Amino acid sequence: MKYVLVTGGVVSGLGKGVTASSIGVVLKACGLRVTSIKIDPYLNTDAGTMSPFEHGEVFVLDDGGEVDLDLGNYERFLDLRLTRDNNITTGKIYQSVLEKERRGDYLGKTVQVVPHITDAIKNWIESVSVIPVDGKEGSADVCVIELGGTVGDIESMPFIEALRQLFFSVGKDNFCLIHVSLIPVLGVVGEQKTKPTQHSVRELRALGLTPHFLACRSAQPLLESTTQKLSQFCHVPVGNILNIHDVPNIWHIPLLLQSQNAHDAILRHLELLSVAKSPNLQEWTDRAEIFDNLTNSVRIAMVGKYVGLTDSYLSVVKSLLHACIACSLKPAIDWIAASDLEDESAISTPEAHAMAWKTLRNAACVLVPGGFGDRGVKGMILAAKYARENKVPYLGICLGMQISVIEIARNVLGLEGANSTEFDDQTPNPVVIFMPEGSKTHMGSTMRLGSRRTLIQTPDCITAKLYHNSKYVDERHRHRYEVNPEMVSILEEAGLKFVGKDETGKRMEILELADHPFYLGVQFHPEYKSGPGRPSAPFLGFILAAIGKLGPYLENPQNGSL
Repeated sequence: MKYVLVTGGVVSGLGKGVTASSIGVVLKACGLRVTSIKIDPYLNTDAGTMSPFEHGEVFVLDDGGEVDLDLGNYERFLDLRLTRDNNITTGKIYQSVLEKERRGDYLGKTVQVVPHITDAIKNWIESVSVIPVDGKEGSADVCVIELGGTVGDIESMPFIEALRQLFFSVGKDNFCLIHVSLIPVLGVVGEQKTKPTQHSVRELRALGLTPHFLACRSAQPLLESTTQKLSQFCHVPVGNILNIHDVPNIWHIPLLLQSQNAHDAILRHLELLSVAKSPNLQEWTDRAEIFDNLTNSVRIAMVGKYVGLTDSYLSVVKSLLHACIACSLKPAIDWIAASDLEDESAISTPEAHAMAWKTLRNAACVLVPGGFGDRGVKGMILAAKYARENKVPYLGICLGMQISVIEIARNVLGLEGANSTEFDDQTPNPVVIFMPEGSKTHMGSTMRLGSRRTLIQTPDCITAKLYHNSKYVDERHRHRYEVNPEMVSILEEAGLKFVGKDETGKRMEILELADHPFYLGVQFHPEYKSGPGRPSAPFLGFILAAIGKLGPYLENPQNGSL
């Protein structure tokens, strides 16, 4: 196994995940099989209990793993199906070591960070790296490892030491270290500054790891003098200094690496030149150019709770992008804080209230994504009501589907106080209830998670046609509340059609609304399996409906013309 380690220095948020994914894309284009591991040094066992404001969205894998959003980047870029073990956290490592200690596996030894924690990290990496995640048999050729955080963080020290030991044990021909760093430009001087990177590399070397490559993030391309200075003071050959400057869209990053012959240098270092072929990135070139040349856009109202941080809905945003590009459009997402739509905000923040409603009315379609807790729920219900009454295309995902059920129960069926027991456990009309198998005492990994099968109930429904007349769909879930099966018959009297159910027939998965151009609610999260060139079916239908082209597409969805 060959390992490519990607670390970060100077500041966080430099784009290590996109860089690691792009390196994987270039190596995959050379004919190599690639797998990925993300190391998150936080103490949480997984990302499942963290607020989106803390760490961005929680990405869900087929096996139910709740992981860092960077694994979503890996899956989208490399077309992989990763496992929960591809995300290593401090919490997982310590938990596994402490379980061994309680069982007596260490035979009375004093359990320490070195060697026991570091050995556990090395063993985890070596065992996970050989698990096939690309649908083929046998292990991959290269494992790209991204170390989260910034070099020098206290919590990442055991991982740095474990990776140093791994480097020593596998040898320099099997281990390549790429350090992502920032080259800032001070406004007054206008000079590209290398000192932060020099300090970052010095700290990394003090910990026993010397970078073989530098991936330098900058606003503008690096000057020749800057590259020479970095090479001299960081002990990295000029040919191994990669410049990842700002580009119009992230699909340019693999092309940027290819243009700098990053693949040749990495393959030469790992002694893989003899088995690799010349990279073919034509598909990425076409995709990047198509996006750059798009002029028309579609306005999408995103009504959510966490709109202050767009990474909270990263997969939703990417899915909208994939669907829009398939329709030759650029997405113009209008972020609306659900609470700004509520009647209370008309009194407390009248300007924000007026702007939120103006934005909603100007949008071609309305999307209500997933979320937890009761903040903003009233605003989401108002958005769903607006979309239903004005025949505006509506897509509700997870909570968004439950919101549409609550709205129709209240405003069409007249069920006073209809609600979810998540928001009101004393509601007289519980149209959404806590799932019987859920836990009310433990929050982590206790939801209905991962890929589950949904059976299509009505062959001629919009959803069935969007999924190319498939009798079932396998999509990823993340929820602990569901539509109350005892209320389904009453809801269907209002025109709701539950066209998708789970294999028991008791759990509602997909709803559509009669006499509406496009009103779709899904209990699952279709955004987790969307990718470039393979847009998610619900999102594609949503965008097509927004531009008035859904009908022609549904008549002949196989012809690929939009």
